[in-house]
Amino acid sequence: MRQGCVPLRQRGAIALMVVLSLVALLAFLGVVLDLGRLLIVKTELQNAADACALSAAYELDGNASALTRAENAGITIGTRNSMVFQSTPVSITAADISFSPVLSGPGGSNSVYLTQAAGAVAATAKYAMCTLTRAGLPMTLMAMMGSGPQNVSAQAVATMAPSQSSCAIPLGVCSQGSGPSFGLTPGQWISGRFDAGGGLTGSFNWIDFTPPGGGSSELAALLTGQGSCAIQSGQNVGETGLLGNAAARAWNSRFGLYQGPTSITNAPPDFTGYAYTPSTWVAQANALPDFLDIERVAHATYQGDAATGLTLGGYSSASSAQLAASGASRRLSVAPIIDCSGFATSQTVPITGYACVLMLHPIASPSDVVRMEYVGRADEPGSPCLTNGLAGGSFGPKVPVLVQ
Repeated sequence: MRQGCVPLRQRGAIALMVVLSLVALLAFLGVVLDLGRLLIVKTELQNAADACALSAAYELDGNASALTRAENAGITIGTRNSMVFQSTPVSITAADISFSPVLSGPGGSNSVYLTQAAGAVAATAKYAMCTLTRAGLPMTLMAMMGSGPQNVSAQAVATMAPSQSSCAIPLGVCSQGSGPSFGLTPGQWISGRFDAGGGLTGSFNWIDFTPPGGGSSELAALLTGQGSCAIQSGQNVGETGLLGNAAARAWNSRFGLYQGPTSITNAPPDFTGYAYTPSTWVAQANALPDFLDIERVAHATYQGDAATGLTLGGYSSASSAQLAASGASRRLSVAPIIDCSGFATSQTVPITGYACVLMLHPIASPSDVVRMEYVGRADEPGSPCLTNGLAGGSFGPKVPVLVQ
């Protein structure tokens, strides 16, 4: 044997070691690739579960239709996500969404989450849980090692919690006493005009979020838009002066009524334009259940001046189909609670709380009476007033947050 040559009997051993090393390397590569794929799919599925839970929790306002709306919202928003490297739409059904009055463990004896079909109660549901599973995800290289298809699951729980900022309309509800009720009764109608100070009963006051600026054009822009979405608890606001027709047209856009430059493309309506006036709602209180469970569901349009006793004229009305397609929560709004009497001695007053108000009817001009229903404090559990805002506050309006 020459020096440097491998003996023949050793050559087979080296070949075997190479083969075994390749097998081990292939197995390791299979673990890395397939487990990485599982991790990516789980992350995609978790994103869908988070979106589903947040959207479902957003609808939990204690009303009779809350669970149905929560299921529809969770399915609609959650299924906008895709998985398996964004190649396959996520599938969500009502059976994947469950509800609980308290925060509890997602499984085991302490779990109290129920689907609507299994008996969840709309009046007490405070937490929404979405549980999503992708079953039978095939393996590639790991399949060569005997590993079969794998299941991937994700779960998320969300609820409504106080925000530190909010989206609010430029209207301050005047406190009638100290907190926490501020002397206001849920269900009561409050009224005023677009004039400074409300101009009628002093129940509310049109306010400027950026004193001393503002005015009719700013208020109109806030009413056609989302409102002001950087309102901080305790922030000082100023009193506005007389407001013009632009503000009235912006107000009416939330009822699906348009005139002049406002249109359904630049001023979204609510899901219904149905108006509540002394002619259509004799009780003049507690119109909210009818609004949420009947008129919104039916996408009812404005009934017309003859039925409501109003005199609008010159407005075009969105159809029921347009309200369904372009509508949003536009008539249930957050309004700051302020001490309106403070304006007698100061140009600004602080926000002391947040009210949930229902816009009741459109108006013909700023001189017309503006009526709203005080629903309750926007930071109360089950408040139907929903807002965009940054979570983490102490008494701000509720926003959906993940808790598990």
